[in-house]
Amino acid sequence: MTLRQPDQDMLLAAADAARLRQVLIACSDVLAWGKENCGAQFSAAVQDAAEAAGLGRAPGALAGDVSLAIDTIDFSSPARRAR
Repeated sequence: MTLRQPDQDMLLAAADAARLRQVLIACSDVLAWGKENCGAQFSAAVQDAAEAAGLGRAPGALAGDVSLAIDTIDFSSPARRAR
């Protein structure tokens, strides 16, 4: 088995998409909870993690990316059926 290359499209079963969506929602909830309850040290750690992953370092950028990923799952076009 070889990994899919970044430029290759993928098909994802509905159950797998639903699971990914659940995980992303949990991430969103953790980020919101941490922001509300843990203050600046949590925010700095999140910014560091986002930067290490190659994402934006702006405050709230990771939460925005998680939200966008959820929207991508929710609003993607359905797969076409093969004939």
